[in-house]
Amino acid sequence: QVQLVESGGGLVQAGGSLRLSCAASGRSFSTYAMGWFRQAPGKEREFVAAISRSGGSAYYADSVKGRFTISRDNAKNTVYLQMNSLKSEDTAVYYCAATPTYYSSRYYSGNNYDYWGQGTQVTVSS
Repeated sequence: QVQLVESGGGLVQAGGSLRLSCAASGRSFSTYAMGWFRQAPGKEREFVAAISRSGGSAYYADSVKGRFTISRDNAKNTVYLQMNSLKSEDTAVYYCAATPTYYSSRYYSGNNYDYWGQGTQVTVSS
């Protein structure tokens, strides 16, 4: 019962920053943990970051730790991904997703997410 609409993707130079937003419709946004995934051409979808339902806990792929920050504003039904120090290898289509799972260990797999956004392209020039 959740629809996700992403925005904020675009072209940015290496070393720059970009903030992705994912606006959720529905009445139960706060009951879902939220994740960001990405998929580059020729590669499998990979986990980027996730945040607990309350926003109290965040989880990151090793490749983005220290550079990306996930956050959420439950009052606005929105999750964000702040991306700093962007590298060319960050180029991908980024997807937000929602999962009702209770266990944080399940946040890392896209198979555990029930709802997905349409994706937004992030291109980092080098």
